[in-house]
Amino acid sequence: MTPSDAPQSRWSDLDRPPLNVPALRRGLLRPGALWTALDVVESTGSTNTDLAARAASLSEGTVLVAEEQTAGRGRLERTWTAPARSGLFFSVYLTPGNVPAERWGWLPLLTGVAAATGLARAAGVDMALKWPNDLLVTVDSQERKTGGILAERAGDGVVIGIGLNVSLRADELPAPTAASLALAGAVSVDRETLLRGVLRSLEHWYGLWRDADGDAAASGLQEAYAAGCATLGKAVRAQLPGDRVLTGEAVAIDGDGRLVLSTGDGLREPVSAGDIVHLRGAEGGLT
Repeated sequence: MTPSDAPQSRWSDLDRPPLNVPALRRGLLRPGALWTALDVVESTGSTNTDLAARAASLSEGTVLVAEEQTAGRGRLERTWTAPARSGLFFSVYLTPGNVPAERWGWLPLLTGVAAATGLARAAGVDMALKWPNDLLVTVDSQERKTGGILAERAGDGVVIGIGLNVSLRADELPAPTAASLALAGAVSVDRETLLRGVLRSLEHWYGLWRDADGDAAASGLQEAYAAGCATLGKAVRAQLPGDRVLTGEAVAIDGDGRLVLSTGDGLREPVSAGDIVHLRGAEGGLT
C-alpha cells in the first residue's frame, strides 16, 4: 500500500486535531447548567437528523457534534459539506416548555446572536448576521458566509443545528461567497475553544429569553439581533413562498422576529420566511 492509498487517520491533518471529548464534557456539563449530555461522532450524515430521530428520549441540553458531516442540511434543503475537522458541525436539543409556541420562531435568531457573540470573543473576529440564519465575516472587504443555522421541531422541543467553517482554506471553499474564520483573520481556530464559547453564549441568551417567557424585547434579544444584523439598512430581494418576489429596504426586525421591508410604494411589509439576497447599489449586483 502506498502512502496515498493509506486510510485517512483522525490524526492525518495535524492542523485539524480531533476534539477532546472528556475536556469538553468537563467544561460544559456542570450541575445546574443547560448542557446535560455531549457526544462526538467521527462522521454522520446530519447531526440534526440524528437528534430529531431520538427526540422522544432526549433530555434538554443534549449536544451532538460530528467531526465530519456528509449530508448537512441548510434552509431550503441546501446541503452543507466540508472536510473532516475543518469546522464545527453540531446540534442541540432544547425544550422551552414555559415559552408560548408562537414565540419559538425566535430560536434560530437567538442562536445567531449567541453564536456571533460567542465567536467574536473566542475567535476575535467581527461577526454579523444575515436574516434569518446566516453567520457572516468580512474577507477582502466583502461580507461572506461562514456559518448557518437550522432549527426544526422535534418531539416536545426543537433541534437547532449549527455549521461553521473554521479552518477552511481558500481552495476548499464551496463557493466564492463563502469564507472561514481562518480566512477572516481569527486569532484562534481551536475548535474546542470555539465550541465552548458558542455553547456558553447560547446558554446565556437562552436563559434570558426563557426567563422572559420568550419575550424578545424584554430579554434584550430583539435589540441585540438588530444591532448585529447586516441585512438591516440594505436593499434586499426576498424570494417568498409561492414564487413571490419582494424588493425593498430592510428597515426593522419586528417583535415576531420577522424582517420588515420598506417597499417602493411606501408600504412596510413583514417577511416571516424566504430567501434573502443583499443587493448592492443601483445596479442591483449581489453582495
